[in-house]
Formats: sequence, C-alpha cells, structure tokens
Amino acid sequence: MSYSGEYPEAIGALSGALKRLPGIGRRGAERLALALLEWEPENLTALGNLIASLPEKIDRCPECGAWADAGELCGICRRPDRDAGVICVVESAAQLLAIEASGNFRGRYLVLGGRISPLDAEDGSGLNLNRLLEVAGSGRVREVILALSPDVEGRATAIYLANLLKSAPVRVTQPALGLPAGSNLSYADGATIAAALNGRTALE
Repeated sequence: MSYSGEYPEAIGALSGALKRLPGIGRRGAERLALALLEWEPENLTALGNLIASLPEKIDRCPECGAWADAGELCGICRRPDRDAGVICVVESAAQLLAIEASGNFRGRYLVLGGRISPLDAEDGSGLNLNRLLEVAGSGRVREVILALSPDVEGRATAIYLANLLKSAPVRVTQPALGLPAGSNLSYADGATIAAALNGRTALE
C-alpha cells in the first residue's frame, strides 16, 4: 500500500505514537503503521486489548522494582537458588535483561527506574532509593554492584549511590573496565558484561 502526500489523520497519529518507542524513527513508525493496516480487524482488536490491559496486569516487583505480574514477585525474586546477598543495581529492566543474557550473574537485582542527570540538576528523587537503602541496611546483603551505564549520567548516579551507601554494612563495587565508554549497558553483549562483572572492583 502506498500513499502520496500526507497520511490520513489516524495513520499520522498512530505513527507519532509508535515513534515514541525506543529505536523507532519516523520512517520505521510509518512502516509499522502501514503494516498494521494489513492486519485483520480481529487481530488489531486483540493487539489493542493486550496493550490496554498492561497497566492492570503488570506492575513493579515489590522486592526489586523489575516488571512482574501485578501483585506478584518477579521471576528472579521468586527463585530460591539466587544469591540474595549480592544485589546488582541497574537503571532499567532492559539492563537487567542484558545482564541475565550474559548467564554469569546469580544474585538478585534492584531496578532504580532511572538515573541522575547532572545537567538537569536532578537529585535522585523519583528513583527507587528508599528500597535500595532498606535492602543494603538489612544485614542480609554483603555486596551491592552498581552496574550502571558507563556514560556521564551513569557515572554520576554511581557516585551518588556510593555516597548514599557509605554507612551501610555492604561492599560497594562496580563492573570492571571493558564496557564501551559512553554507551548504554542495555546494548552491551553478553561476553562483555560477563567479563566486566567477573572483574568488578570496589567503588570508593
């Protein structure tokens, strides 16, 4: 299907919504919107219902902040074979999945839900800091790994968290060098993440 001139309003609105997804540019959003027009109406309705039901069916895990079925622990926090004494702090669920894909980490996680931006003078409000301090001070955790992206904001967040955790009875570490500088941890390959975690160092 091809169009000349501007798209109908409904297609333009859908393209604009799809463009807000990570990794989707204007042309990609337009192609997705046009592809959806080829779907049978019942399939479009089913997709729409799945999307609309997400706020009801999905919520944050009360233990770590990762996505989970509403009212339930996430799959990792439910597993008794994970080492609850080692907590890996990540910015987002996408980074959690990237570390899990490396197959190297057997501890548990805490998802911050964002990071600090020095340029915007953010102070950490809105992040999952209360839960981090609660877990670190529980006496059940011996190490907190600050596995944040090695860019300016990730580094600033790591320093901020390390200062917050100074009084907690835990060892604070960070992945070793090897992660590409200035990159997002979500896009690092499994082997690189595994090597960085194995060689993690104390964060002073």
